[in-house]
Amino acid sequence: MKIAILCTLGPASMDGGVIRALADRGVDLFRINLSHTPLERVEPAIRFVQRHAATPICLDTEGPQVRCGPLRPDAVLREGGEVELTAEPVEGTPERIQLWPRTIFEALAPGAVLSIDFDGALLRVTDVGATWARTEVLVGGRVRSNKAVTVDPPPALPALSEKDLAAIDIGARLGIRAYALSFASSAEDVARLRSLAPEGSFVIAKIESRAGVRRMDEIIAAADAALIDRGDLSREIPLEHVPYYQKAIVRRANRWNRPVYVATNLLESMVSSRVPTIAEANDLANTLLDGVHGLVLAAETAIGVDPIGSVDMVLRAIAAFERAAQSQLLEEDRAPAGAGSRAAT
Repeated sequence: MKIAILCTLGPASMDGGVIRALADRGVDLFRINLSHTPLERVEPAIRFVQRHAATPICLDTEGPQVRCGPLRPDAVLREGGEVELTAEPVEGTPERIQLWPRTIFEALAPGAVLSIDFDGALLRVTDVGATWARTEVLVGGRVRSNKAVTVDPPPALPALSEKDLAAIDIGARLGIRAYALSFASSAEDVARLRSLAPEGSFVIAKIESRAGVRRMDEIIAAADAALIDRGDLSREIPLEHVPYYQKAIVRRANRWNRPVYVATNLLESMVSSRVPTIAEANDLANTLLDGVHGLVLAAETAIGVDPIGSVDMVLRAIAAFERAAQSQLLEEDRAPAGAGSRAAT
């Protein structure tokens, strides 16, 4: 079985030379993340990639997620402070932050708790209107632009946003045949995307929420492949439990005979370094040993300092896994005969 490599494209890799180099290395799918790609940039991005490589492109929907808007680099929320959330497009400050989609405010109520960014701030809603909410800061922290926001209790949002629907139309017109559904929560969500995508499209269901985990069997069965996004999953499930959920989802996907991919933090240190950590190499090995069919590079290739080097590292990890599976790796590293006895004398 060939282990697939999926690469997210972004500022670091939207370069003709980089795209050609990644294609030459056998990358199987280029991912365009709609959460970080403005709608007006979707068509130019697709056409740019298609000019430089024949590698298939996957449009990854933003789905039913809440995000903050752009913020000043120094936006740090202080515990006990007050923050206004607004649907209006503003540059965020510690006092006022944009939240989207606009429909989120219809689902908020006093007492709702919002977590912004992975290690950011925790807010509690004190008052809410049609396009705004007032909150108090329970836990302070730095908040960065365009980061995910987790709401408790979870709001009811459509599986596909208006932006997703428009992007799917663009993709269909430009020959895109791979689509990923973010925050899949039911087989109906998967069927909805399949009905909108071109006939015969490859539909990937992303399992990255409690709802997705609870209904993983029907979601996996309805999709052509499953993708475990460990980052977003860790926002709803305690971090220390995520490795065990990963193993459980992989087992279910293999039971349903569906390809399963794993994303998030595979080589996170290579966002800013050209060398991964030993822990990351160990994570790659264990993920492959779990029985996955593909590895997904996200920030590493989208904004990292060395997108090509990140793919080379994954290729080396896959080669080591294949040698180990054939019982060759230990043979290569075995000490010469007699070495042990000479050391003992």
